[in-house]
Amino acid sequence: MRISVFGLGYVGCVSAACLAARGNEVVGVDVNPTKVELITGGNAPVVEERIGELTAEVVASGALRATTDVAAAVAATEVSLVCVGTPSAPNGSLSTAYLERVAEEIGDALAAKPAGERHTVVFRSTMLPGTCLDLLVPILEKASGRTAGVDFGVAVNPEFLREGTSVRDFFEPPKTVIGELDGPSGDVVAALYDGLPGAVFRVSIPVAEITKYADNSFHALKVGFANELGSICAALGLDSHAVMDVFLADTKLNVSPAYLRPGFAFGGSCLPKDLRGLVHAAHRADVSVPILSHVLPSNEEHLRRAFDLVARTGKRKVGLFGLSFKPGTDDLRESPLVELAERLLGKGYDLRIHDANVSLSRLLGANREFIEARLPHLGQLLAASVDEVLDHAEVILVGCKDPEVLAKLPHDRTIVDLVRLPDAPARRAEPGYVGLAW
Repeated sequence: MRISVFGLGYVGCVSAACLAARGNEVVGVDVNPTKVELITGGNAPVVEERIGELTAEVVASGALRATTDVAAAVAATEVSLVCVGTPSAPNGSLSTAYLERVAEEIGDALAAKPAGERHTVVFRSTMLPGTCLDLLVPILEKASGRTAGVDFGVAVNPEFLREGTSVRDFFEPPKTVIGELDGPSGDVVAALYDGLPGAVFRVSIPVAEITKYADNSFHALKVGFANELGSICAALGLDSHAVMDVFLADTKLNVSPAYLRPGFAFGGSCLPKDLRGLVHAAHRADVSVPILSHVLPSNEEHLRRAFDLVARTGKRKVGLFGLSFKPGTDDLRESPLVELAERLLGKGYDLRIHDANVSLSRLLGANREFIEARLPHLGQLLAASVDEVLDHAEVILVGCKDPEVLAKLPHDRTIVDLVRLPDAPARRAEPGYVGLAW
């Protein structure tokens, strides 16, 4: 199949490379020429397990190329996969500006395609129910002068890719959700994933739109629940992971183990944004959601606990290991570690940071914009090595499980553990060790 993928961020570049690896002819489209140049050179614009090698392979084979030319991309393909961002405002409302712009551009390009040549537009971006049918389809129809479901297809295909393992998740999905305007539109999407494992759900477009919110809101709830329970256990002198071992043994009535290990606050480009969006939508509909409304405040309280553990030491020189919101990636958007670093700097702490996956020169797009707004002097804070941080720090904040970091952590220094180190049970006997919620 000939596919154009709009938006070459995490979801877009992974989807493009994986679809190309499955034998499709793929054109990546992005307004950022740097991302297009990276893809053209066989380089992935993000740091991600396997994505670098996979991108190089499919570009070299000719299965994947990239362009900034929307009209040419649509003209050369039969399916357009839209993977642009849908950032949220401070009040949780969803920004559809990028979606609207791409829908209009694709609509203009559809107008130039030969009559009778059916093109299918598939929205993979996360958006609230009603966005596709009430906003995007009218834009497509107006710009193209054609009718959805008759002259062109429309579908919603939410992604369930976890940063850090997204290539693996693409090829081994837990499920495939297809929101179809009509049968032929759904057939096209189903063909993209033919042969992959996991149940396939062909549903209405609004049902498909909300599935990602349902998943991410529950994931966020699980993290908050585990962290609150862990904090109570820590206050009572109990090992929260031993408690959770008992809880998780019940796989019949309790939930799966995913996200249910007490740790640091959640963050990233999905969970906070999607939770805010769902709560905002509920409030607009006059629906009370007290549990969902209090998950983000609970998460904020957990982040405050981490800051307080540093403050209680009375020491000013702090070293932070880890900055991205998830191990193995360089995504800093809404990372709780970035928030923690910002608070420490705001209170005058002398901070040094090391994250092996984060290089200021490689940060692009929304990722770079976020860090420039939150930590504009990041370049001065980043340390080139683990040793540089250790030489500086009186207090060591461990926010990652990088093997080099674990191998070099001292036993004679104050350590605030945000990830539960492998030797945490033994370290609890050391006077300088503090676990966040265990």
